[in-house]
Amino acid sequence: MSINYLDRGEARLAYTVRGEGPLVICLPGMGELRSSYRFTEPALVEAGYRVAVLDLRGHGDSDDGFHRYDDDALAGDALALVDQLGGPALLVGNSMGTSAAVLAAAAEPGKVSGIALIAPFVRDPKINPLMRLILRLLLVKPWGPAAWLAYHRTLFPGRPPTDLAEHRNRLRESLRRGDHWRSFVRTTRTSHEPVQRRLDQVRASTLVVMGEKDPDYPDPAAEARYVAERLRGELLLVPGSGHYPMAEYPEQVNPALISFANRVTAGA
Repeated sequence: MSINYLDRGEARLAYTVRGEGPLVICLPGMGELRSSYRFTEPALVEAGYRVAVLDLRGHGDSDDGFHRYDDDALAGDALALVDQLGGPALLVGNSMGTSAAVLAAAAEPGKVSGIALIAPFVRDPKINPLMRLILRLLLVKPWGPAAWLAYHRTLFPGRPPTDLAEHRNRLRESLRRGDHWRSFVRTTRTSHEPVQRRLDQVRASTLVVMGEKDPDYPDPAAEARYVAERLRGELLLVPGSGHYPMAEYPEQVNPALISFANRVTAGA
């Protein structure tokens, strides 16, 4: 599949686009790649959607050299891609990608037909200062990339996809490319507080998807209910799943995404 580029002035972002129909844009999480949606994109294309999948700043085939790597910058990237491809678009986000989807929907409601939030981060997790320092030290080279990949392994507590080893090799190769590790570390310093402040400004229809065993949250179900209630959205809890339910249990997540997409894009 050919790679396209979105010129953001200071650097470029890589994306792919397939299919015909209403536009869906998939935003990966921090440290992840377009291929995190490898089980999602084909299902949406087959269901009649034009699906674009974006690499975050300093990730995958996207450039380094950006001045900002925060949620607001990513929201701007998503909206710029909507403009380039012709919207409105359903924004599907995972992890940090959900933060950008929320901000984009709040900022430009006319460009966002709906938001699907998989393992959403819409507020900062409660971490004591000592643990925050330890986490920063773990991301220092030379052991930083290995520490991240070791943690990534824990994010699939349910039924890891059969190609997970191959996917992890792609992650490893990405972290070695250019200045990607530095970009990743800068991305980890993002605060989600601006997202929490704008939750009540979102009017777009919302679907929240959460794995019931997601290790990124002390109580995944409670966090999912909080997000769904604040955004007046639908909620899908995926039993046994971790941070990537769309990869662990696509047979549960894809039908929910397609049903949601059909409703929010009706008439598009």
